[in-house]
Amino acid sequence: MLTISTPGRICLFGEHQDYLGLPVIAAAISRRVQIKGEHRNDNKIIIHLPDIASELQMEVSDSRLPYIEKRDYFRSGYNVLIDKGLRFSKGIECTVNGNIPINSGTSSSSALLVTWIHFLSKMADNPYEFTEQELGELAFVAEIVEFNEPGGMMDHLSTAIGNAVYLEFEPKVTAEALQPNLGAFVLADSLEPKDTIGVLKRAKFARLDLIEKIKQHLPNFSLHTFETADKEQLKEVLSGDEYELLSGTLRNRDILTEALELFRNQAMTDAKVGALLSEHHGILRDLLGISTPKIERMLSAAIEAGALGGKINGSGGGGCMFVYAPNNPEKVAAAIDAVGGKSFVIKIDKGTMSL
Repeated sequence: MLTISTPGRICLFGEHQDYLGLPVIAAAISRRVQIKGEHRNDNKIIIHLPDIASELQMEVSDSRLPYIEKRDYFRSGYNVLIDKGLRFSKGIECTVNGNIPINSGTSSSSALLVTWIHFLSKMADNPYEFTEQELGELAFVAEIVEFNEPGGMMDHLSTAIGNAVYLEFEPKVTAEALQPNLGAFVLADSLEPKDTIGVLKRAKFARLDLIEKIKQHLPNFSLHTFETADKEQLKEVLSGDEYELLSGTLRNRDILTEALELFRNQAMTDAKVGALLSEHHGILRDLLGISTPKIERMLSAAIEAGALGGKINGSGGGGCMFVYAPNNPEKVAAAIDAVGGKSFVIKIDKGTMSL
């Protein structure tokens, strides 16, 4: 019997920056999904999904499986391994369980795909030991590339690698493990559905248009290298709202850089973590409009109960938020629940692993 477990994730710094090519700092959390199973004596793959009262069946094959459903992740995970040359001659029966909030910005689907690909790689006729980064990259292909979806690789890499990780995406994907030595967080679901399309219109496309406008005046403009102090020269060519949007984007970039140096130098304090998270959230709320009144009430209640700071997590417009609460996190969780959230005390956790 084989069991594979993978965490969900939060984005500490760099939220809504990865699709601009900018780096992020993400962290795996102690809410996980696991797959437990063994071989069968026939060619059937039977996947039990008790959390959603469902079951999926398919058959092993030496060729790619056709997709039957929208976002057919179990078949796409199988297909990326077939493309890698792995082969399966025995059936498999397994059960999927998890406690990661679903559709709430904590990467439940990415964690599921990392788990499934990791599980299949060990159940193949010739089991293959992928690195954690390779598992994340394969899950990205299975979730994003196979279905021509928008999205970056942060979720897949951070859930696969685990702990806290600094991720760069340009000029190539690189991952640097961090050792931040942080205490407890409280993750809380607003129970509001995410307005992903509306958020992307405000947060992504408006800034992509802004970058193109700036390049008409500064052809070599890059968010990676542009000095924040030089933004004054763009006041004459940008509207007031555009200038504020640029300023916020640059500040969030600089917040991440500040946090990264503190983590690398083992100089980060609890108070500084909280302050940087809250500043990051303020920009996401005020300039990108991705928060909601309920999430603001949840954050305020958490701060009043002793949390040191926090932010929305994921695309926003609903979904989850989290706060850093190394002191008495249970009190903070109760305060969030009292204003309508559903909270979980969490800690930074390991990446995908065999149990």
